[in-house]
This record gives sequence, C-alpha cells and structure tokens, in this order.
Amino acid sequence: MGKLVSRIPFIVILIAGIVVLIVSFFITMLFGAGDATFHDVWSALASNVNSEAVTSIREIRLPREIAAVFVGAALAVSGAIMQGVTRNPLADPGLLGVTAGANAALAVTLAFLPNANYYAIMVACIIGAAVGTLIVLGIGAVKKGGFSPFRIVLAGAAVTAFLNAAAEGIGLYFKISKDVSMWTAGGLMGTAWEQLKVVIPFIAIGVIVSFILSRQLTILSLNRELAVGLGQKSSQIKIILFIVIILLAGSAVALAGNLAFLGLMIPHIVRTIVGTDYRLILPMSAVIGPIFMLLADTFSRTINAPYETPIAAIVSILGLPFFLFVVHKGGRAFS
Repeated sequence: MGKLVSRIPFIVILIAGIVVLIVSFFITMLFGAGDATFHDVWSALASNVNSEAVTSIREIRLPREIAAVFVGAALAVSGAIMQGVTRNPLADPGLLGVTAGANAALAVTLAFLPNANYYAIMVACIIGAAVGTLIVLGIGAVKKGGFSPFRIVLAGAAVTAFLNAAAEGIGLYFKISKDVSMWTAGGLMGTAWEQLKVVIPFIAIGVIVSFILSRQLTILSLNRELAVGLGQKSSQIKIILFIVIILLAGSAVALAGNLAFLGLMIPHIVRTIVGTDYRLILPMSAVIGPIFMLLADTFSRTINAPYETPIAAIVSILGLPFFLFVVHKGGRAFS
C-alpha cells in the first residue's frame, strides 16, 4: 500500500486526525447507558449549568473520556517507541511484560498498602513496569545474537504469564482478588478528576520527551551502525526512551488496567498513513490511539447497556487477529 504522506502534506493529515479525534470525543460524550443530548454535552463543557444530566456528564463521563484520550496516546506512543528501539514489529507494552509488571506491582501495593493513595499506586505501577521490562530484556539478551524479535516476544509471553499469575496469587492469598481483577480487566469506569490530576502530567511529559527524541528514534529504528556513524549516543538515547516507555505504560495501567495489543496495532496503522519517519509516526500515534480508545470505550458502554463490557475484551478481539496478521506478514503488516 502506498504511503499517503507522499501525496498529502503531513500537516493536513495531522489536522484531519485531530478533527476526527474531536468528533469522536463528542460522540463518546453523547452515547452511553443513558444517552445525552448535544445541548447537555455543550453545557457540561462550556457553561456553569448544574442540572442533573449536565452534572452527570461533567463528573462521570467527561473524566472517563479524557482518561481514554490520554491512555490511548500513552499506549500508542509507547508501542511505537518500543517497536522502533527494538526494531521489533511485534513489540507492544502489553506483550513484552511492561503492563504485566505494572499489574503485579499493583497487586503487591493493594495487598501490603491497602490505604495507599492514588499517587502511590501509580508510582508502584511505574516501578513494576520497569521491573517487567528489565526481566524481558535481560532474558532476551542472555543468548548470543542479541534482541531477536521472536525471542523477545517469547520472553515477554513467559514473563507476562508469570507476573499475571503472581498478581492473581497475591489476590487470592490476601483475599483482594476482586480489587485486583477490577484493575487488571482494563477499563475506565469510575475514573475521577483526582486520578487525572496525578496521571496526566506523567503521560504528557513522556509524550513530549518522545517527540523531542523522535529524530534519534528514527535513526535507531533503521540501523545501529548508522546511528553510531552519525555520532548518536545510542545507549543513552535507548535508556531515555525505555524510561519513557515505562512512564507511559505504567501510567496507563494505573489509570485503565491491562490493555494489550493497542500499542501493537496503532503504530502499524499509522505507518500506512505517514511512512517510517518517527517524527511523523509519534504525533500521529498520539492522535489515532485516543480515537481508537474513545470508540472502544463507547462500544464497551453501549453494546450491552446498561451493563458494561470490559474494554480489554473489545481491544483484544481486534488485537489478537491483528497480531497474527502481523506475524503472518513477517512484521510488515499493511506494507
């Protein structure tokens, strides 16, 4: 498939994506177990009206959809970075132990610090994401030959299974299985403004740093020798980028639980639109990821209303066939 960027200026594509994002945001605000009118949504966003419908939108639906935007951006950008740094088309925070590490750390925190505030939970998730990442990369680097894409995927699958089992075991032993399951199932129900105030700055910092290093990431994704030849400090850049991945994925898990495959799908879709330059991939991923999350959240709230379908199930239903398709294509996806 030809790259659209060769025919349409990137700024036009980006603006079009932002417009779609805004429209998607309004759509998600309108539909749910209790549908709202456009006037109700507008009043919640732009006025001080305090009717029952407007207050419900402002205090329940609005923080939830803002969370969807930032979680989608965090997972899409972290997935793109991971694919670029490891030059592994199958890389995804949910597949390579990052989110599983955050889940395990969450279970430990709920078990031993039951009164921990949300800030402590988020820090624990980030530390857990770092541990999960280090274990997978350590296993992937043990054998001669370095980070083989399939070796890392296998290591990620094994570590993810182990850490998820550890989280479930902790939940059963300490009788907090319900609390752990509510987090690990993945979802945005009950998101509060207080949570957003804690998480959004971390995600924003991670995304901004990734944009700043997008040129270096493009060089890393092409060829390690090229990066060295251009005088790029590859080791330092990789360390910073892995910290960004951990920050983004850990924050996303603290807010929405375990959502695998989103970080795999979005970068591949974006590459069909803008090509292989990460200066274009990262900003576009930060737009397409939120669109996907908003629409997935809308489906989760409406397909079985008034009951809620776990958003992780919806993402996985789309993500697993996509993962198998990428494997079948040898990592080239739509190209």
